[in-house]
Amino acid sequence: MQSLDQLKSRFARDGAVAFDMSPLGGIVARLACGQHNAVVALQGAQVLSWRHGTREMLWLSPVSRLGTGKAVRGGIPVCWPWFGPHPNDAAKPAHGFVRTRIWGVSSTGTTNGVASLTLACSTTPDDRSLWPHAAEAELTVTLGETLALRLTTRNTGTGAFDLSQALHTYFRVGDIGDVAIDGLAGRTYIDKLADGARIVEPGRITFGAEVDRIYLGDISDIALEDGARRLRIASTGSRSAVVWNPWIEKTERLGDMGASNAFRRMVCIETANAGDDIVTLASGQQTALAVTYKVDGPG
Repeated sequence: MQSLDQLKSRFARDGAVAFDMSPLGGIVARLACGQHNAVVALQGAQVLSWRHGTREMLWLSPVSRLGTGKAVRGGIPVCWPWFGPHPNDAAKPAHGFVRTRIWGVSSTGTTNGVASLTLACSTTPDDRSLWPHAAEAELTVTLGETLALRLTTRNTGTGAFDLSQALHTYFRVGDIGDVAIDGLAGRTYIDKLADGARIVEPGRITFGAEVDRIYLGDISDIALEDGARRLRIASTGSRSAVVWNPWIEKTERLGDMGASNAFRRMVCIETANAGDDIVTLASGQQTALAVTYKVDGPG
């Protein structure tokens, strides 16, 4: 494991990338580009904060802590090498097993003020009881006027495997009742609250109850409207997207949202390979899931 002193001496970039101990309890990287900032935890390679100018764009539970052995609720968790419950064994951890693991820093950089950070995590023999394959995951976070993430998976073993995954982004919103999502009209979605029923989305998405859906197809451009703000979500390497808000009852059941009305301040729009969108990687192959977030309205 890389120490804080090692990270500072090898990977800090003056004015662009710094490392310190977070008040949440673990080592974080802090990226800066002009007035924009991002915080990335080494635990889970999880973006915890993205400030576009003066506005925080991501929702993070106020009770979230690093180093507890539990996944952090909020920010941008990396779900890998499976999304949601394990397909064959519900006793295995939801969304894979790398969310509580400390990832290593591979590189950092700054070009024309744009800051970047790459973290990597490889499976080990101890993981074989959870997932019997050899693979490496690498996440690159790039901060400029936009925030971009690229999750690359390499099959380093001798056999093929199936992969599902997601960048499980929690956006901070003013109030969920004022939120609308464009770009998914006409798409078929799997309704996880209706026994997996497949439904065609008639128009823009608004919220008045719990929503848990996997949208299918070539979904490369989604827009989140939150009052005067419009956020564009452009993805590659994906033929599915997840939209989720837990609403009242599930917020209470989850226990780590921090407040009974926390659902009103967040919505998840996840770039994914989920549902029918499963990636099969042969030995030596790699795949990349990528997303760029751009603020079109006031930040």
